[in-house]
Amino acid sequence: MKLAEPQRLYRRIAERIRGGVLRGEWPVGTRLPPERDLSLALGVTSPSLREALIALEVEGIVEVRTGSGVYVRAAHPAGNLSASTNSDVDWGPLEVMRARQVIEVEVAAMAAANARKSEIALMHASLQMMREEAANGEVPRHGDEAFHLAVARACGNDVLFDMVQRTWMARDGALFERLGDYFENPPAWKKAIDEHEVVLRAIEVHDVSGARRAMQTHLRNATKRYSASWKLSTA
Repeated sequence: MKLAEPQRLYRRIAERIRGGVLRGEWPVGTRLPPERDLSLALGVTSPSLREALIALEVEGIVEVRTGSGVYVRAAHPAGNLSASTNSDVDWGPLEVMRARQVIEVEVAAMAAANARKSEIALMHASLQMMREEAANGEVPRHGDEAFHLAVARACGNDVLFDMVQRTWMARDGALFERLGDYFENPPAWKKAIDEHEVVLRAIEVHDVSGARRAMQTHLRNATKRYSASWKLSTA
């Protein structure tokens, strides 16, 4: 018998906000309270609240107006988050980023210890793909994914590789796509490419502690960029 999965935290928060809209606490057209006030009122953290608001935006219940805030758009939207995602991985974006900080930091260290020349060459090719995508004005997601999967493959552990691959599958979801609209920009990607280069240099010379530090720095910065981009949009 298959056990029912517990509802994700961001979905529970979204349901509470949706209930408030339906009860008339926040009528259509009104601005939701500031993030700090709303998170305190709901007893949740700001990152979890942001994921919930992104989910509600995808569903069409709220609208984020850059520099103004989050407004109620509709009480009974036509959209549905489950129907709008291409992924069967129902994880919140910031939740995924926090998990990656735990998993991929050690994966990078293991890759520095175990990587073969062919695997390092694949990392170089993936990083070059990122540079070319960015130079063409494209979001370098393909190169980004290829680089992180190449690092994971080089760690020599199939279970860890599968775990990293699953986190990248989550990026096909509607929540990641919407958050990316706030985050994806040339300055952000230039910083990300520079950080990837530091990771690669450490792995290439088999510097285990250096690779660990470089990946930790990169993923912390990436999480900050995600969070900051959302806060700037709703300020």
